[in-house]
Amino acid sequence: MEKEALSKIEDLAVKRLFIHEHSAFNYLLRAILASLFIGFGVITAFKTGNYFYAVHSPVAYPIAAFTFGIAIILIYYGGGILFTGDTFYYTYGAIRKQLNWKDVGKLWLFSYVGNLIGAILFGLLIFSTGIFKDPSVNGFIVSVANGKTSAPTLELFFRGILCNWLVCLAFFLPYRIKNDGAKIAVMLLLVFGFFVSGYEHSIANFVTFAVTMATQHPDAVTMADVIHNIIPVTIGNLIGGTLFMAFMYNYLNKPFMEVKEDK
Repeated sequence: MEKEALSKIEDLAVKRLFIHEHSAFNYLLRAILASLFIGFGVITAFKTGNYFYAVHSPVAYPIAAFTFGIAIILIYYGGGILFTGDTFYYTYGAIRKQLNWKDVGKLWLFSYVGNLIGAILFGLLIFSTGIFKDPSVNGFIVSVANGKTSAPTLELFFRGILCNWLVCLAFFLPYRIKNDGAKIAVMLLLVFGFFVSGYEHSIANFVTFAVTMATQHPDAVTMADVIHNIIPVTIGNLIGGTLFMAFMYNYLNKPFMEVKEDK
């Protein structure tokens, strides 16, 4: 079934642990890089979508969802380390006894902190560019950010689960595909799915909120708004990557793995 792809996930988890053990700073830089890559996706999405939002077009959000896909392509091929994908990789590595759970927690922490630092850095970079100063170009991103922070906590939690289920699939399924064009198409489609559905991704939200604050818009989100969103979304993302991906696929493929081990 998915045995071959899952073995690649094991290998990736071990390689990531090696990177951290060789140089924790190197690992942190890769995590920072992932958020910066997401930042490029956020800017592309909301800059493009704003043209349609400004004329009250219903396709503003779908257009943003499609163009946001640049982020996952950059992370996948550019070597970024993203916390949400790591919830799947490292959990599966630990289930398969390639990592211990202490390593998993340590790597998650470094990924999350690095992603947060990257989001803040990207917000500062966007503030320095001035490209979102004009209210005519920042209305869409401010509107979406406010929608994210006004949702009830429980809804954010479940949106976080569904989001990372799709995001982890977007990173996992390409391991079963050889052609790069097909890999990119699958990744774009699944990321489009999570974005257009209104699911919540903790790291993408970090970046979106950082950029929104950089606009200095009077309706920009506050730190209290950010905390209200990020905590339940992060927990939901964790469950999506661990329970619905790592544990699920381990259970589904366990008979095939046992046959291999017996041989």
